[in-house]
Amino acid sequence: MKDLTSAFWIKLKGILFLIIGLSTALMLWLDTPTWKTAGLLALAIWSFCRFYYFAFYVIEKYVDPQYKFSGLFDFAKYLLSWRR
Repeated sequence: MKDLTSAFWIKLKGILFLIIGLSTALMLWLDTPTWKTAGLLALAIWSFCRFYYFAFYVIEKYVDPQYKFSGLFDFAKYLLSWRR
């Protein structure tokens, strides 16, 4: 698959991810509109964002600067084959 290089399409992709995330979060909360659901949903979103940051920034900058990840599946393969 060819890398996405057009600034327009990269921005559109980001906006679509935002729309998908907001609409699914809203649908989940509307299904069970409680403070507990809102808090758990916020915590899940926050923790996934932190994991993504860890997978692509922390590992690449602090643990193994030689390794470049192309996606979460690539990162999972790296973790499973990682030896100290």
